This record gives sequence, structure tokens and C-alpha cells, in this order.
Amino acid sequence: MASTKIVIIGAGSLQFGLGTCGSIFASKVLEGATVSLHDINAINLEYAQEACQAKIDRNNLNFTVEATTDRKEALKDANFIVNSIEVGPRFYWWDLDKKIPWKYHSPQVFGENGGPGGMFHSLRVVPPILDICEDINEICPDATFINYSNPMHRILLAVNRKFPNLKIIGLCHEIALAEHLLPKILKVPFEKLDLWCGGLNHMGAIIKARHKDTNEDLIPKIHQRGVKFLRRWRWSIPSRLLHPVGLTLYILEHFGYLPYTNDSHYGEYIGWAREVSNMRGVKNFFNIYRMYINFNWRRIKRLIRRNKSYKLVKPDHERAVPIIEGIISDSNHQEISVNLPNKGIITNLPEDLIIECPAIVNKSGLRGIPLGEYPEPLVDLLREEANVQDLVVKAILNNSRDYAVQALQADSNFPRKHLINQFLDEMLELQKDWIKLE
Repeated sequence: MASTKIVIIGAGSLQFGLGTCGSIFASKVLEGATVSLHDINAINLEYAQEACQAKIDRNNLNFTVEATTDRKEALKDANFIVNSIEVGPRFYWWDLDKKIPWKYHSPQVFGENGGPGGMFHSLRVVPPILDICEDINEICPDATFINYSNPMHRILLAVNRKFPNLKIIGLCHEIALAEHLLPKILKVPFEKLDLWCGGLNHMGAIIKARHKDTNEDLIPKIHQRGVKFLRRWRWSIPSRLLHPVGLTLYILEHFGYLPYTNDSHYGEYIGWAREVSNMRGVKNFFNIYRMYINFNWRRIKRLIRRNKSYKLVKPDHERAVPIIEGIISDSNHQEISVNLPNKGIITNLPEDLIIECPAIVNKSGLRGIPLGEYPEPLVDLLREEANVQDLVVKAILNNSRDYAVQALQADSNFPRKHLINQFLDEMLELQKDWIKLE
């Protein structure tokens, strides 16, 4: 489609950017589109452009690729913006976000999206994303902003409060755990399952499930069979290395619903999660992920040096491009899991909270499928996190230390309340070049 322009912000990360471009270049709906690559790292951006152009030339594709470090130039005439930026060095900050809170006796499981570590991740990454959205609001206000960056819900909550008219979507592939586990638990192919999955990003559960052929309610079977299955599976190699499910099992057993993510994600928001989580698996997950990123980065540079960068541009398994195709073609297809402003989709959670839900995709954008009241007592866990999110976003939008203090006071992941100011002083000093609170 010749008139479509897709901007990829953070294209210099290469792994994310080239996968997105691979999916665009494989699309018949998007044929003729312009892809604008943007990053502040000029060297990596040049690598990304070179790889994409090589793919276009080699396969004689009808796409135009451009690259610029000038964000405003990239955003001119944009229809869709796909964002995946991080404030680096990523793993250095991630280590700090984990270990410094632990020093102050925080029981946080992971430190990326929730708890005191997730708060500081938010304080670093949300302001530059708000700057991006300010440019979008001025240059291409009708464009759709698709976000992959974490902490997903805190980023989009801040964006929605500051720029309420922007079209925003958040995407995450955490539903993959359910795709892996449910066929094993139910002995039913995943495509035969009609699922309503929802909650918060990294804190969602399967709240309704039916068999498409028989219309049988599968929630009782998921509970009965899932508990038995996960009791065995939690000690398996996948659980110890990639999908730790101690907390997942606990939630299913005691709350009645299966989370569709693992301990390292769901556990981030719950102060008591560490007591039942598979912490060995959480640690292994982090280390394996870091090794994978480093290995893949070396592979990318090796192929670039050998003039085989076109091999890097291949479709990924993310959902941004199918959603873009669906908006353009008015597909009316259903996405199983997206992040949108609540607006009554889950009736017993705040209206402006960013929630995860299924959605219908058409030319008007995405329309979340109403889930009604979220099940008790799971909703109480979500409400606690919603309160923390609200205060963290207020700290960012108001540049306020007072709100940061209140966020930690409200967070069960920081039980030593008398140490809040000492903790903040240490973290703010370590990150003084990135974070300023008054």
C-alpha cells in the first residue's frame, strides 16, 4: 500500500527492528509501504538500513526503506509508529533494579516491571517515550502508536494521561506460555480453544475458556487437570530454565484461575510471591535471556561483516504487523491479547488503567472485548498494583519525589517503610544523570 508509512523507533537494536521489517516485507497488504527506521545510535541504524535494503534488493521487493537519527523527520506523514526503546546499558540498570532493592530487604522477584526496581525502570524510560509521543502529537496525531517497551502498563498509562487523544496499543507475547501449556493440560489443540484472557500486562489470567466445537466450559478442567500437571511440570527442565511456574501453580490452586505468564512476571507485583515462586527458575530465566541477547548480537554483527545482513531480515512472531494489516484491510479479526485503556472493559478496575484483553481489529483501530467483572479474589491483587501504578505515573508526570515515596509506601514489595528515603537517596544518586525528582 503505497501511502502507508511505518516508523520503527529503536530500530538500532537490530533484533527487534529487523524482525519487524521482516514481517512488513512479507506482507501483501503492506506492499509499497515506506519503512522509516529511527534510532539515536547512528552506527547501528546504518547497519539496520543496510540489512533492509539488501533484503529489498535481493528479493526485488516493492518497499522503500529510509533511516534517520532525526525523530521529527522520521515521523513526517507517519501512519503507524512501532516503539521498542530502552535506556541503556540495559542489563547494567536491570542488575541495579534487582540488587539495590534486595539490599533494603525488598522481596521483589525480578525488578523489571513491578516493585521498587520496576519503579526506577519506569522513572528512566517513561520520560523519553513521552518526548516521542509529544512529537507524534504535533507531527502525526492521527497515527497509531504501538508499544513493546516495558514497563508496558506504566508507560501507556503515562502516555494516555498526558496525550489522551493518541491512539495507543501495547503488545507483549506472554500469552505464549498458555499456548504451550493448555494443549498439554486439556489434550485439546490450541486453535480449538475460545479463550478470554485478561488483567494487567504480565499479570493476566485465563478467566473464561470454552471448547469451540462443543461449547464446553473448560475453566473447571483447567483447574482440576492444571494443578496436577503443574505440580509435575514445575520440576521439569523448561520450568527450571525458561518457564518457572511455582507462583503460577499457587495462583491456579488457590485462586482458581491459570495465569498465562510465569513467576518472573506475575510475581513482580506481589509482595508475598517470592515465598512460592521458583526463584531458581527466575534466576536461570534472566541469565539465559542475557546470554541469548549477547549471542544473537554477536551473530548479527558477524553476518553484517560477511555482507549477509539480508539473512537477518525475516518475519518475527510478534503481532504489530498483523494488527497494522487488520486496521488497513478492515479485517475485523480478533487478537487474543493486547494492552489498551480500560474504558469499561473490566468493570471493577479503574477506567483509565491500561489493561490486557482480547480485541477486535478493524479500520477504526482496536476495540477491546468487554470482560465484565474480573474474578474475586484475583481482582484485589490487580487493584493493589493499579494503585502503585497510579502513584508511579504521578511521580513521573509531576517530577515528584513525594509521589515516589507514596508509591513505595503503597507497594507490598517494599516492606521496610522506614528505609524509603534512604533507598531513594541511593538509587537517585546512582541514576542522577537519568532521573531528577523534586
